[in-house]
Amino acid sequence: MTNYNAQQIHLKSRPKGLPTQDNFEIVEVELTPPQKNEVLVQNLYMSVDPYMRGRMRAEGVYAEPYALNQPMYGGAVGEVIESNNENLQKGDIVLNGGAWQDKLIATADTLTKLTPFDKNRLSLYLGTLGMPGMTAYVGLFKFGEPKKGETVFVSAASGAVGANVCQIAKQLGCRVIGSVGSDEKAQWLLDECKVDEVINYKACGDLTQALAKAAPNGVDVYFENVGGSHLEATLNVMNHFGRVAACGMISTYNNSEPAPGPNNLMLIVGKKVRINGFIVFDHNDMRAQFLSDMESWVKDRKIVVRETVVEGLDNSVDAFLALFSGDNFGKMIVKM
Repeated sequence: MTNYNAQQIHLKSRPKGLPTQDNFEIVEVELTPPQKNEVLVQNLYMSVDPYMRGRMRAEGVYAEPYALNQPMYGGAVGEVIESNNENLQKGDIVLNGGAWQDKLIATADTLTKLTPFDKNRLSLYLGTLGMPGMTAYVGLFKFGEPKKGETVFVSAASGAVGANVCQIAKQLGCRVIGSVGSDEKAQWLLDECKVDEVINYKACGDLTQALAKAAPNGVDVYFENVGGSHLEATLNVMNHFGRVAACGMISTYNNSEPAPGPNNLMLIVGKKVRINGFIVFDHNDMRAQFLSDMESWVKDRKIVVRETVVEGLDNSVDAFLALFSGDNFGKMIVKM
């Protein structure tokens, strides 16, 4: 007999500054059995990502805000355990938007059936083969437009997006510089991802000086994940006609009041720098090519993957908060 009891994480109150456990609660619910074209999904892995912090605000930044006292949502990989849809069978593995819950009822058109190349690595479809990997792919190719021999600088370079950017850029013949917050992460980038130079921004002192030393010929492409002092330093060192792919600015996500911005934005004009903000979901036309390329690169170990896996839905808030303390290494995954 099918068990329809489920656990969900709800947003109880909107955070001011850095979220705390008090902003969330675990709720037990009983789901309605699936109706026509619906399926019951048991989630196996869920993703926690920095963008989710923006959805906890009352106003949407670029995505609809989470409702209070309702389950939050995001990327998850699950298994169909009951189906009332002819195209999905019990046992199928599906990508879904029902993170922050261990089970959910979903209509078939909201699910993507996966044909994983390795069933023991399903979490890849939430990281390197999922939204973060596609973010790296779209941002670098469409907006960074790196050319062989150019210098690419990546902030948050050991993270779920940044590590993929670094490795793709290396395959294109670029000189790659990464910025991270620990020596351990720096060594991994050098040893495993073959990055040319790594800056520990917490220990380097003046970031502009450190970047100028690492990039004696200047920076041609900057993949922006951090904002603030990283953007300021990059503009100081960037070459004329440089390109910035603006993916995120995690240094500002938990600010309760706006922080002062870079003081050298006029360099955008003088150096004729192009800055493109982008949201990966606007570029689904690139998904098929992305999956083809990235699956091949992962299989051939041209792309290496690092994950931090936290066990249990009840630890998902801790996993999310670790994104802002730097405790994660690579993609943060919650295993149900």
